[in-house]
Amino acid sequence: MFLGRIKEDIRTILEKDPAAMNVFEVLCCYPGLHALLMHRAAHKLREWKIPIIPRLISGFSRFMTGIEIHPGATIGRKFFIDHGMGVVIGETTVIGDNVLVYQGVTLGGTGKESGKRHPTLKDNVVVGSGAKVLGDITIGNNVRVGAGSVVIGDVPDDSTVVGIPGRIVMHKGQKIHQLQHNIIPDPIKDALQNLTHEIKDLKVVLKRKTGIAEEEYSEEFNHGAGI
Repeated sequence: MFLGRIKEDIRTILEKDPAAMNVFEVLCCYPGLHALLMHRAAHKLREWKIPIIPRLISGFSRFMTGIEIHPGATIGRKFFIDHGMGVVIGETTVIGDNVLVYQGVTLGGTGKESGKRHPTLKDNVVVGSGAKVLGDITIGNNVRVGAGSVVIGDVPDDSTVVGIPGRIVMHKGQKIHQLQHNIIPDPIKDALQNLTHEIKDLKVVLKRKTGIAEEEYSEEFNHGAGI
């Protein structure tokens, strides 16, 4: 069973990371795999009610890989941490199957509350670089969390969430390849582009109404504005 899970983890990395060339390279050079293997050992010892040792394993894993996974976190199959440095996964986090997490991600809490205080990620979730998913919230199946986003509320299935705080910008839309976590809508850029087009249209209307050339209008506007 244990060896079977390791083989599955290696296959997952080879499938998801185009930089992974062979099994030997994955075994030796992927800190995400190392952290996951140490977490499984720590998690099992915690289930057996063994004190201290699970946290020592977690701390050693953090020192060796730069990835901190609390022994209490529950992680499903085919979990892949790409690059991994700076990833933090809290005690009551629950992660489903086939989840992909990039470097700098935090799956954390929002305070000193007890009980379930960390997020639940369902199946086929991708969390982009530097994203923060905070609190006892649920991230649905097939969700994409954009790089640098801060998510503090539930996200429904088949959605894309971006921004600070996180906003749902796509729901049941066109499917995005899970490695292309940078290909997401940019609502701020879209709003600025719309505003630029509206200003151009207003200049055309003003020119027709007044007969003032666009260059002359711009000079008069800048002079009146003290620019």
